[in-house]
Amino acid sequence: MATAVPDSPTPHPADSAALLAARDAQLKQLKRQLMLKQFELDTVLGVAHDMTARDHTIDELYHMMRLTLQGQPNVVKLVLFARENDRFRARLVLGGDLASAEKLPLTGPLLDAEVREPQAVEDLNMGVAWEKYELILPILQQRRVVAYVFVGGFRSNYDREQLIPFLTSLANTLMGAVENHRLQAQRVADAAVRKEIEIAQEVQKLLFPRELPNDTDVALERTYVPHTEIGGDYYDVVEIDADRVMLCVADVSGKGVPASLLMSNFQAGLRTLLRQGVPLATVVPELNHLLFRNSGGEKFITAFLGIYHRRTRRFEFVNAGHNDPLLLADNGTVRTLKDGTVMLGIMEDLPMLRVGEVEIPPHSLLLLYTDGLTEVFDADGNEFGEEGVLAVLHRSRYLPLPRLHQELMRRIEEFSSRGTRFADDVTILSCRFK
Repeated sequence: MATAVPDSPTPHPADSAALLAARDAQLKQLKRQLMLKQFELDTVLGVAHDMTARDHTIDELYHMMRLTLQGQPNVVKLVLFARENDRFRARLVLGGDLASAEKLPLTGPLLDAEVREPQAVEDLNMGVAWEKYELILPILQQRRVVAYVFVGGFRSNYDREQLIPFLTSLANTLMGAVENHRLQAQRVADAAVRKEIEIAQEVQKLLFPRELPNDTDVALERTYVPHTEIGGDYYDVVEIDADRVMLCVADVSGKGVPASLLMSNFQAGLRTLLRQGVPLATVVPELNHLLFRNSGGEKFITAFLGIYHRRTRRFEFVNAGHNDPLLLADNGTVRTLKDGTVMLGIMEDLPMLRVGEVEIPPHSLLLLYTDGLTEVFDADGNEFGEEGVLAVLHRSRYLPLPRLHQELMRRIEEFSSRGTRFADDVTILSCRFK
């Protein structure tokens, strides 16, 4: 005999109405959440568009973010610390003033960018100054913390949960725009520097002589190896007239474009004075005055200037604080050319000046150089020095001058613990008197 199944109880009309009301309320809540999410999405997209529509300054980007947040009723208190030059700086505040926010002390984990997940401010034990803030949101880009957003004044847990993704997205948009601005500014600055370097390199090329004399009286050779893209060394050879030829090697303090510009002033002044037939005793003080006027004593130049008289074989010179040139006679004796004065450009008037003079024996070799040739060190800290240069000269002085220069460069490369990565410019100017 079949067992009868009892009928299900008929729901009470009041219960049905309650279920329908609950369902309607739930649908309305979901609809409100959906509308809120759509609003937040539109806000983030709108901010992103506005921030990239034209070239804003960084301050304008933060101001746009502040205006956007002021339109959000659930954001009561907020401060954003942005990472700038490896330190965090308060850049945006709601519910307070920027001056007070800048005084808020960040703790070690924050300064070291160790906080990488949203968490309660009270868990960080940051002190009473932070009591009005409840939540910290780290903003990461390419796994690097670029900002912290501190938020306070939540009215409910619902507000808290809703605001975290919205504020994180908004702050990410802002910091992305700030970083893009910084990169664009850096690209513009780098392009300007590259252009300056190119111009300075062209100027520097024009400073150096294109050809060197090689005739019945003298033969000259040069080597120039800049340490950076724009070196601070200078060399020149000027045939003043049929009888006289001027040799010069100089080293300006500093490197780069400023050094190149100062050296161009030096060369222009030197060549102008030589064209006027001015003697060395006048040329050097005039160059010193020119350099001091242009640099105000903040930069200086060491220089050696010598004039060879072909007919009499007389060589007059001034050593202005430069490395002593080496004059190697055919019999192997060496003379260092020391007479002169102090470096140029450090004082308005030179305290002393002595023009040296020497008669050049036939088949002598004169080597002018900058300190990049001698200030080379091995792994034990020993300096190549003048002794190292002389050793090469004694052994190889009869080589053709290009070969002699190659031997000098090869020797310092072997000696140096840095190989070819010299710590300074290397300039060599040699003259073989016939």
